[in-house]
Amino acid sequence: MRVWGAGKNSRALQADLLSKAVLPWGCATDSSYPTPKDVRTVIDYALAHGWDPQLIGGTFFLSESEHASAFELADFLLTDRLQDEGAPDPTTRVFRAFDENPIPLVPAPPVQPSPED
Repeated sequence: MRVWGAGKNSRALQADLLSKAVLPWGCATDSSYPTPKDVRTVIDYALAHGWDPQLIGGTFFLSESEHASAFELADFLLTDRLQDEGAPDPTTRVFRAFDENPIPLVPAPPVQPSPED
């Protein structure tokens, strides 16, 4: 996610987010996107931790290594994997987040027998 607070030449805010989704076959990339509430939360956190959108040029990066212990969204984790292939594999963090707040599976509605049954 990238945000420019004062026009295209301002200091960008960047947060690489990874979905906490755990699918039946394990941890995998899904099609989740941050909601406007998520974007607002990232912006508020970045502003409180030194992002100055009025500065010209550059990027303020919310890194996993620096910010993950203090910042997490309900459905996303920060990851450094996109910037640094040597960064820790985030799979363990996704599983831990899922174990701490499992998303209950919605059971299928009961099947009503048809008149032919």
